Amino acid sequence: MAWSVWGLGALLYLIGFYQRVAPAVMTDRLMADFAIGGAALGNLSAFYFYSYVVMQIPTGVLADRWGARRLLTAGAAVAALGTALFALAPDLGWANAGRLLVGASVAVAFVSMLKLAGHWFSPQHYAFASGMALLMGVVGGVVAGVPLRLLVEGFGWRSVMLVSAVLTGMLAVAIWLRVRDDPAELGYASHAPHSGAAHAPPVLAGLLAVLSYRNIWILTLAPIGFSGAVLTFAGLWGVPFLQQVHGLDPRSAALVTSTLLVAWAAGGPLLGSWSQKAGRRKPLYLLTAVVALLGWALIIYAPLPLWALVALLVPTGFASGNIIIGFAWAKESVPLRLSGTASGFCNMGPLMGGMLLQPAVGWMLDRRWNGALEGGARLYDATAYRAGFSLMLGAVLAATLVMLLAKESYCRQTGIETEKEG
Repeated sequence: MAWSVWGLGALLYLIGFYQRVAPAVMTDRLMADFAIGGAALGNLSAFYFYSYVVMQIPTGVLADRWGARRLLTAGAAVAALGTALFALAPDLGWANAGRLLVGASVAVAFVSMLKLAGHWFSPQHYAFASGMALLMGVVGGVVAGVPLRLLVEGFGWRSVMLVSAVLTGMLAVAIWLRVRDDPAELGYASHAPHSGAAHAPPVLAGLLAVLSYRNIWILTLAPIGFSGAVLTFAGLWGVPFLQQVHGLDPRSAALVTSTLLVAWAAGGPLLGSWSQKAGRRKPLYLLTAVVALLGWALIIYAPLPLWALVALLVPTGFASGNIIIGFAWAKESVPLRLSGTASGFCNMGPLMGGMLLQPAVGWMLDRRWNGALEGGARLYDATAYRAGFSLMLGAVLAATLVMLLAKESYCRQTGIETEKEG
């Protein structure tokens, strides 16, 4: 029962992740349809992240005060409307508005899933459930790879997005009928300590309390690099890079970027579980940070054949799943009554990575563009992509360095008056 309740919330996160990376296999169609270049395309994709990031703090507070059921239902309903708006957009402005609406609405999914996990699963399974959340999301990313490209080629991107809107609306109904905030509502014991008696603090007081913990800042900043690099490569620029530099067709290029997402998905639950078993968060997080840094450096700068590049994407993506360690770590770094607000704040990091890096890489590509066009879409050479992807590497390096400052939690929940960090 716990997995079924959690799973409906996970389906909204799956849809959100699908929407997050869908532009990657539609770059040529979107560039031609809206007559835009790399910077504008990056901005169109990033409109999802703009609203998603802004929504994280209110989402965390609302998860603490209103509950996951209402948030997930409303999120799915609004996401359906935003998807329909994007599909029917007559120009770039309306398309941006649709992406903005989708990002704001699905922003409730991940934090709500973490909130449900805290009530429906034991503490020993929380890190694993957090990792499974990433796995569900990446399943959506894989669907937005080769399958989506095939559908776009067969029916057009607008028709596919309209069907996506209908399915999302159906999910809103299912969530309202099935999901409950706590097992106690169905007569079962809750895994959340004092779940019936704990009260969320006032909104501003709760946010200020969360921001007084050093770890929360660090665990928000670090995923900007690790997650941002994955979302920028697999979520937008990897497919055209593999087509224009390595000569792959769109389907093969989408399959390669999906490999990165699958490895990322596998890394999340495994790394979260391994850190739980080890009883420490920081050593494994730092080790995987170094692996990700080296992996991206080789992918960007080394003259690799295609098979070697694909092989490197696997450990790089797997190591980038270390952000899941950070979610469990952040939860342990604050009192449990603040867990929703803390999760919402920390979830800004991964999305800020996509928000900042996708348009930044597009801007750099436009600066290095040699004027080549094909079917109305811009073509970039290897030098341009190397310059653009260097921004990703710089973000991963900064993330690795900032993690050195984090304080170990030893997988123990912080009490209201203990282990407070200034």
